[in-house]
Amino acid sequence: MVTTSFIQTLKISQTSYHNVSFLYMRVILAFTGASGAIYGVRLLEELKRKEIETYLIISKNAGRIIEYETGFKTTELGNMAKECFDEEDMHSKLASGSFSYDAMIICPCSLKTLSCIANGIALNLIIRTAICCLKEGRKLIVVPRETPLDLISLENMVRLKKAGAIILPAMPAFYHKPKSIDELVDYVVGKIMEQIGIEHNLYEKWRGE
Repeated sequence: MVTTSFIQTLKISQTSYHNVSFLYMRVILAFTGASGAIYGVRLLEELKRKEIETYLIISKNAGRIIEYETGFKTTELGNMAKECFDEEDMHSKLASGSFSYDAMIICPCSLKTLSCIANGIALNLIIRTAICCLKEGRKLIVVPRETPLDLISLENMVRLKKAGAIILPAMPAFYHKPKSIDELVDYVVGKIMEQIGIEHNLYEKWRGE
């Protein structure tokens, strides 16, 4: 028999979901040494605003680029996350398949990192965690920004896609008629959030003419 309390609990759970109260969602966010750090910074800000438990990994090169391109220091970003890990910390809990989480996002994702994941070369914690993410059947989203793309990188993307990853290039659209760089950035961040099931109002979606 289904009890009244069970139905009430289910209704509360459904209401929380539709109101985007993702209090129990866990996400791993990694920054690698590619231009486009602002995408990752804005994503982190939105994850914090949505009260999503976020675990952060910032590579050394990413730290330099973040400060150069955005003015943020890695310590400031670390303060927005649940925990922050060093890319060399291969003994971290993030490197184990027993650590439970909903998705891993690498934003921005350098072509070197993408290549290492695609070929199973666990050089650091970011790559090891991504490989483990695929192994455990969890959602992995990589956000490359490089252009133009060489054949090797394209083949690595296909390899990653076949392994189950989502390839989400940082390609802003213009149908929402952006009026600033912030709006272009928010479009990409919104696309990432949609992939992990988080509703947002970062850009106006196309509704037809």
